[in-house]
Amino acid sequence: SWSALDSPLVGRSASVLQRMDHRSVSSVTIPPPACMLRPLEVPMRYLFGPGPSNVPPRVLASGSRPIIGHLHPEMYEIMNDIKKGIQYAFQTENNMTISMSGSGHAAMECAVFNVVEPGESVLVAVNGIWGERVAEIAIEKHKPVLFFLTHGESSAGLCHPVDGIGDICRKHNCLFLVDTVASLGAAPIFMDKQKIDILYTGSQKALNAPPGTAPISFNDRACYKMFNRKTKPISYLFDMTHLSNYWGCDGNTVRAYHHTGPVSGFFALRESLAILAEKGLEESWRKHKEVSAYLYKGLEDLGLKLFIPDRDLRLPSVTTIAIPEGYDWREMLGYIMKHHQMEMTGGLGPSIGMVMRIGLMGYNCEKTNADKALHALADALKNCKKSKA
Repeated sequence: SWSALDSPLVGRSASVLQRMDHRSVSSVTIPPPACMLRPLEVPMRYLFGPGPSNVPPRVLASGSRPIIGHLHPEMYEIMNDIKKGIQYAFQTENNMTISMSGSGHAAMECAVFNVVEPGESVLVAVNGIWGERVAEIAIEKHKPVLFFLTHGESSAGLCHPVDGIGDICRKHNCLFLVDTVASLGAAPIFMDKQKIDILYTGSQKALNAPPGTAPISFNDRACYKMFNRKTKPISYLFDMTHLSNYWGCDGNTVRAYHHTGPVSGFFALRESLAILAEKGLEESWRKHKEVSAYLYKGLEDLGLKLFIPDRDLRLPSVTTIAIPEGYDWREMLGYIMKHHQMEMTGGLGPSIGMVMRIGLMGYNCEKTNADKALHALADALKNCKKSKA
């Protein structure tokens, strides 16, 4: 005999009730973290360290534009703009000019991974100034395929001379790789004229974009070495065979998917390069030189000693001062952060415990900001404990 319980509708209802009952017993054992239920809070600070630096409102606004697909034609157009902006900033006509989806460290690894193969030597300039004669002696002795030099050494506040080294590298069939993360836009660099084979920088210093993108350029010599290797690069993400296609540098009309680039980061990088183009490189270099000279005088008036005695070798974007005698540098920096909402930093690597670093670059490169930094230092010198020794 037929019963209402045999109805298909009743059967489906029972099934739904069973699923609802199953969901009422949650399988989630980790509750939502309390911090994620609070609004995001970010303090306003003066970033007067070696980077990142404060970002102009225009660049911040560009990063909040609507997201578009990383393979959309409009995105390719923006990437093409970025390429042209990098060529201007680097002073190069190199076709193989892109931005890495990552920090300056990513660009450094991209350069090394793509042009150096197992068993080959790399010569790295560490500490001090590499004069032309010393560089040539070292290259003759070690026969490297790559010579690496940091143009703006932010740990010491030093700007390395570059002229002449490119000629030596070409004489000895060695590629010349230069890091301008701390110097681009603040100190003159001419990739083509100075015969630099690979040049890279970061977005977060004098370029004044958020951290996370890193312009890099390879000339024809570097491309020949890079695309005629016997072994594949050790990184797929940094493989220029794929990245050159993604950036439209390999001559192919179709760009294949390689990775999802930081769309908002590229918006911000494009805008920061536009600001540099509008201002002009020479004006940017002049401004950094002027403001750094103003800062030097103010520091000396406070009785502080500049770490690099030769003014011509000082990095305009990051100034290093010797830690004042009798003071605890950590206490001073902590005091400045607490009472002035201002970041300055200690040394890095070999310069830890030797220097304090003040960065006034790009958007922050103003005499009014130098005055703020000097006032904060004077306040710290007055109120921080000084040992009797």
